[in-house]
Amino acid sequence: MADKSFRNVINGELVDAASGETYDVVDPTTGEVYATAPMSGAEDVDRAYRAAAAAFETWGDTTPSERQRAMLKIADALEKRSREFVDVESRDTGKPIGFTVDEELPPAIDQIRFFAGAARVLEGRAAGEYLKDHTSFVRREPIGVVGQVTPWNYPLMMMVWKIAPALAAGNTIVLKPSDTTPASSTLLAELAQEFLPPGVLNVVTGDRDTGRAVVEHPIPQLVAITGSVRAGMEVAGSAAAQLKRAHLELGGKAPVIVFDDADIAAAAEGIAGAGYFNAGQDCTAATRVLAGPGVHDEFVAALTEQAKSSRTGMPDDEDILYGPLNNANQLERVSGMVDRLPDHAKVETGGRRQGEAGYFYEATVLSGLQQDDEQIQDEIFGPVITVQKFGDEAEALRWANGVKYGLASSVWTKDHGRAMRMAKHLDFGAVWINTHIPIVAEMPHGGFKHSGYGKDLSMYGLEDYTRVKHVMSYIGQ
Repeated sequence: MADKSFRNVINGELVDAASGETYDVVDPTTGEVYATAPMSGAEDVDRAYRAAAAAFETWGDTTPSERQRAMLKIADALEKRSREFVDVESRDTGKPIGFTVDEELPPAIDQIRFFAGAARVLEGRAAGEYLKDHTSFVRREPIGVVGQVTPWNYPLMMMVWKIAPALAAGNTIVLKPSDTTPASSTLLAELAQEFLPPGVLNVVTGDRDTGRAVVEHPIPQLVAITGSVRAGMEVAGSAAAQLKRAHLELGGKAPVIVFDDADIAAAAEGIAGAGYFNAGQDCTAATRVLAGPGVHDEFVAALTEQAKSSRTGMPDDEDILYGPLNNANQLERVSGMVDRLPDHAKVETGGRRQGEAGYFYEATVLSGLQQDDEQIQDEIFGPVITVQKFGDEAEALRWANGVKYGLASSVWTKDHGRAMRMAKHLDFGAVWINTHIPIVAEMPHGGFKHSGYGKDLSMYGLEDYTRVKHVMSYIGQ
């Protein structure tokens, strides 16, 4: 039975859906309903966009310093209430409390502060006379109203990645969180109302139809999504039909290339942490290992031991690495991928659901897979790491790039020249060397190919929420 109810945040007010309709929110640790949220329809989305459009008339004219002050206040308030947000996020997602305290709230707060500062250093090229008697300069302006859709794997952090650069650039927002994880998004929007004018940040909850209404509405000039490739393609198609800009951060299938000279113990530990982190529900997760012929067997053995010690369980258990999968559909997907293993592949450890309640899945290592197998080509998005044996550097590179995704990758070697060669030729938006998964606000995050386009974080992310205008003035007599 639901013991909580979430509400939309529209034009500075907490409101229900116009229809009064709600849907159930499930606790992934138990599989039971624990809350309800508004099932927003076209009327709610339209109201949110009209509020955002009205708010842009003033928010779009604010100075960078005014936006900075508001965002710093939001960050301070989030930091002050961080334990409340930890509890809300952990309850909604099943994530370990310690993980959320250490790995999610501090980066989210830092990222808001980064973009608060970035708002004051965004600039165009120097003015100059490129035509006699005419001075040209470039203005970087906010796009206007933007629509945003965030996923269930990092509800709070992905909301920050979306709203922080948009607010810093002077845009107003209508955001829809995943239907399975609305809690922290509605709470952060509620918190922000104290520091933002009404209508600047609006959040509407609901299902895929709600998301479709957010994307297809005529008001926004940019739509941004973090989600699946399927969803990204739908957004891109809808945006193209209306000549909107699209910003897409989609799936990943990160290759992790372990050469024969790598420190195997360190690599196995680092890769297990980066592969089972957040139950493997991370587009950059270290899930597809390519191991050199001289270390393959040793690495598989070391990774298997790491997996066996990587525990899952309830959020308040201090000894777990990760919590449950997010929902029943995801549990079915992960289970199906492992259950359909071809005969030439082997489950080294794991490969099973854990318990009968909730959506827990054991840390899993798969070996013997071939390049064309679906477990190599398709995103599993669970605590499952595959290991393939490559023959030489050229084959490692060919297999690494031989998927439709292009988000993240890593190389494990002591050979600097080899690391630099691989970094140059890997067709991925991020390449880590002798590490995997660290992200900082100052550096861009975003991929190529079916992983989408556009950047989150960094000044590149801020620029994506601006438009460029050329101004030319006649200065002749």
